[in-house]
Amino acid sequence: MGDDCAVLNYPDKEVLVTTDMLMEGVHFDLTYIDLQHLGYKAAMVNISDIFAMNGTPRQMVVSIALSKRFTVEDMDMFYNGLQMACDKWNVDIVGGDTTSSFTGLAISITCIGECEKENIVYRNGAKDTDLICVSGDLGAAYMGLQLLEREKSVYYQQVNEARKKNDKHALEELTHFQPDFAGKEYLLQRQLKPEARGDILMKLREANIRPTSMIDISDGLSSELIHICNQSDCGCRIYEKNIPIDYQTAVMAEEMNMNVTTCALNGGEDYELLFTVPIGDHEKIENLDDVKLIGHITKKDFGKILITRDNSEFELKAQGWNPLNGENK
Repeated sequence: MGDDCAVLNYPDKEVLVTTDMLMEGVHFDLTYIDLQHLGYKAAMVNISDIFAMNGTPRQMVVSIALSKRFTVEDMDMFYNGLQMACDKWNVDIVGGDTTSSFTGLAISITCIGECEKENIVYRNGAKDTDLICVSGDLGAAYMGLQLLEREKSVYYQQVNEARKKNDKHALEELTHFQPDFAGKEYLLQRQLKPEARGDILMKLREANIRPTSMIDISDGLSSELIHICNQSDCGCRIYEKNIPIDYQTAVMAEEMNMNVTTCALNGGEDYELLFTVPIGDHEKIENLDDVKLIGHITKKDFGKILITRDNSEFELKAQGWNPLNGENK
């Protein structure tokens, strides 16, 4: 496929553009994500960025580099997933490029959206006394990743043991290896099939609420909130007891001996919306489904603080985990 061009024409509106580069072995692992889910997730990640500016996604350009190990059927699966995500939000795939690669699969996606100039929401508009809100729940995608990594480790450990013993029967059995994910389906869905929260924007508009700042949670609540505070030149106070966490996330964290609040703060890949609203919208926010008030904006001098369940105070830090090796970014 050759290079493609698209002409954009949005009268009386601003054009919003976001782009992401996804590299095999860095951003995704084909051991446990199939190409259809990868296509869906790659599209949703970009669509989410447009929603995070209060915009409407319209068009998408997709470029991929792939090695000889991928078949035409593989690419059909990838584009099927991509198209499913785009169809959900009426986004047109208008072009892109395809080339060869010697180092695995690389994906570059650019999403183009629109918004009236006066309605665009940036990260720099938060003001002292604004309320801090999040949609959905946090930490589930990270716990889904931990679950997948654990099962991958178990699988390769069994393969290595069978190879050492030259046990051909055991190796044959392992080709049908099926991890038991019963009771943890929600965690897998949040990791493999995230959803951009355009529905939350609709609810905010219906309630006549205009966020003063907004960002989507790709790197973790702590990191994203620090982005808003730094760009808005302010501080914040959030309350551990108010951070929304799903039951499956809490159970999985306990099973893996991990602190569930740390997972919610630093895990990332939730793609929920983090936003601030004027304090006068308190009652409206309280009446919104799937939106949780977690704290408030303060003056910069008061710092960026997490209040724990026992009322201790900790400074928020912008740390996230590498999806593949668990190291801090």
